[in-house]
Formats: sequence, structure tokens, C-alpha cells
Amino acid sequence: MLLDIQLDARPDQAATRAAELAATGVAGLFTFEGPHDVFLPLAATASAGVDVDLMTNVAIATPRSPMHLAHTAWDLQLMSGGRFRLGLGSQIKPHVEKRYGATWSKPAARMREAVLATKAILRAWQDGTRLDFRGEFTQHTLMPPTFVPGPNPHGAPPVLLGALGPLMTRAAAEVADGLLVMPFHSHRHVRERTLAAVAEGTREREADGDLAIYPQAIVAMGRTPEEQEAADLGVRGLLAFYGSTPAYRPVLDIEGWGDLQPQLNALSKTGDVMAMIDLVTVPMVETLAVRGTPEECAAELLRRFGDLTDRVCCYFPGYDPGTAQVAALATALGT
Repeated sequence: MLLDIQLDARPDQAATRAAELAATGVAGLFTFEGPHDVFLPLAATASAGVDVDLMTNVAIATPRSPMHLAHTAWDLQLMSGGRFRLGLGSQIKPHVEKRYGATWSKPAARMREAVLATKAILRAWQDGTRLDFRGEFTQHTLMPPTFVPGPNPHGAPPVLLGALGPLMTRAAAEVADGLLVMPFHSHRHVRERTLAAVAEGTREREADGDLAIYPQAIVAMGRTPEEQEAADLGVRGLLAFYGSTPAYRPVLDIEGWGDLQPQLNALSKTGDVMAMIDLVTVPMVETLAVRGTPEECAAELLRRFGDLTDRVCCYFPGYDPGTAQVAALATALGT
């Protein structure tokens, strides 16, 4: 199984950090739209010739035009020698409206259309066909030759969609090249909810080719008690943050922890982060994340996802496992 991990560096340090991570044997690096731009670290890495696959995981699509997304993806595909994947995702209403200053409505329908529109633009450039996309939220019908980059020698980049709930997951299965399974989940949630929604969406599939599934996992990895304690703390913090979000309650519900969600949400509004973390137990970490030594984590990742995919994305939130442990994880996975 191939291993993708987060490129956790600002743009001016990305190439150096990417080379360091690539030396561990990971297959790919992805960026998260957090305190820095989601695309620029990948551009810096591609320019430096670091030999790994590159992916946004995810770029928030709602505030961006599909034309902007297509141009950036096209150029990153060129710069990386055909090793780029455009991972798109949505955001909750407060962030879309109050942080991005954009319009929020019908998130699954908007994301479905964002994928279709971006792919229509990429296809027009690659195949030389007339651009004529007319959707509910966006239209793209003008493409003078001056603005056409011409066929990409590496082909158009794949467009992936991140999802957790059934509507967004079905949308991904219908129109995207791949599904990025949101990292806040349990094995049971993936098997009972995610795959059921994938099956429904696949029956209405409009995209060419089969749907690739890219599971994502939150990992608490350590060899010593001290390392495990630091990893657990970081993971518990992220699980508490995700668990406070009302839209993510179904993951807690399926494991019998649904009553925890409003408690976490109330604490999040007071800023009492440590009280939130205290509510997340070790059994919750072991269920909602992957925990143990690199070899134990690899075995669990293979158990959970080995029949679904040939690569997995791993997060190490709030702690640095070190390159030696990342290398051990990659080796144990068989990267």
C-alpha cells in the first residue's frame, strides 16, 4: 500500500521539507488548506524536482471559480511531470460565508457541479472540444484560443472529491475521479455508511473510468511511552475538534458516542480546549484513529483499507513522529 502524508511547511520552506519527507520512502505529499495557500507549497516542491506524487487535500472549491481551479491544476500537472491530483472539498457554512466571504447553499450539489465544471474545462483544453458547461451555480461557455493552454503532455490531472456524509459521498461516486474519505471516521462507519453511499453513486456514475478510493487516517504513532503520549494528545485534540462539529455527529452516533457531540460543541464555544481533549478517551482514539508503533499502525491500516485501495493518506496532528518512524510506516505498508 502506498503512503501519502501531509507536506506541513509554508511555501518558502516547502521544497526542503518535501525532499526530507520524500527520503522516507513515502509515495506522495499532500497539502491542507490551513494557515497557508494550498497550492504554492506544491508548486515549490514540483519546481525543485522532488520525486513524489502531489495532491491538494483539500482545496476548498466553493469560494473558487472552476476556471481558477483548472488553470492551477493544469500548471501543477505540467510542473510535476504528470504527478498531480486535484483534491477538492467543501466547508461548513460559517467558514464559507464568514471566512471566505462566499455564498453557501446546497453543498453537495455545489461540489458536484464544481467537479463537473472543472473537468469540463480540463477536457476542453486537452481534447480541443468546445467549452459549453451550463450549470445551476456556474457557467463556462467562452474560451477564446488566447486562453487555451493546449493539450497537457501528461494528460489532464485527476479531480478528486473529499466527503463524509452520504450526499457528498454519492456526488463523488457519480462525478469525481476519486473519493477522499474524510479522516474523521471509524472502520464501521466506512463499511456501513461510506461504501453504501459509494454504491448508490456508482449506479449513476457519469465520470469515465472506475472511482478510486483514497482513505485517510488520523494516526497516533510512537515507539516509546513518551512518544505515544505526545501522539495521543495531538490526535485527541483533532478528534475533539472534529467531534464538536454537528455535521460529523453520525460518526460518533454509529459508535454509540453521539451524546458527546453537543458537549464538545458547547466547550468549543467557550474555548476550553483541554476540557474537550479530556472527553476523548483512548478507546475512542483506537476506534476513530489508528494507534501504536509504525508496524502496528501499518497492520491496522492494511486491515481497514487493504481491500479498498492501494494507497492511504495519513495525518499526524499536533506532533511530529520523526522521519525514522514515517520511514518505518512506509516500509511496513510495503510502499
